[in-house]
Amino acid sequence: MGILEVKGVNKRFGGLQALGDVNLSVAENTVHAIIGPNGAGKSTLLNCLVGKLIPDTGSVMFDGQSVLGRAPYEINQMGISRVFQTPEIFGDLTVMENMMIPCFAKRDGAFELNAMPSVGSQKDIIERAESVLEDMNMADKRHMNSASLSRGDKRRLEIGMCLSQEPRLLLLDEPTAGMARADTNNTIDLLKQIKDERDITIAIIEHDMHVVFSLAERITVLAQGTPLVEDTPENIKGHPKVREAYLGESA
Repeated sequence: MGILEVKGVNKRFGGLQALGDVNLSVAENTVHAIIGPNGAGKSTLLNCLVGKLIPDTGSVMFDGQSVLGRAPYEINQMGISRVFQTPEIFGDLTVMENMMIPCFAKRDGAFELNAMPSVGSQKDIIERAESVLEDMNMADKRHMNSASLSRGDKRRLEIGMCLSQEPRLLLLDEPTAGMARADTNNTIDLLKQIKDERDITIAIIEHDMHVVFSLAERITVLAQGTPLVEDTPENIKGHPKVREAYLGESA
């Protein structure tokens, strides 16, 4: 049993079969990549994993609990954090202020940004935010306006904001999209560091095969909403079904 279990998931949008009988098991403390051509169903599957979409049939279980029908804050409370394709940060706030936001989250999912926490809580929030900034190698940028950051640093900040919630599962939706190669390589190094230093499972959707083969321990290949192959990176490379899905080359 994996920490994340997807069984028999089907999802249609009108006449389009976006996902067809998807089964997926993500082992704890691994990096699992989900790849496939455009339109393969990757984003639809990811939205099912975080409860944003409810499958027509099937189940999505995280650590034995269903994620279906849960509000976003409940998903976070379960220990799941998501990084979107476009960095989701507050451009009018500083790096430090962005990093502090998750620390204000209340149990009902609301935020009290205008409410003043106790002195002890303030100290804890600042220390927690500064600790994550150190881990992200962004402590020297704490007072910068976040809108002025490079795309790579915006991504690094967003990942840090997720990690400040101490998730057990980090879902990454094309985290290197639109990045220069140097920023891509820095993001790869960051995710390797996170994996080595934290008790965390990472599931990643990515088009860049350099990223996938640098990080993943298991890879699931989707085509037209259906899993084709799930295997190690070594066995995925050159697999005839993968070549056919990506390149149109018959085995």
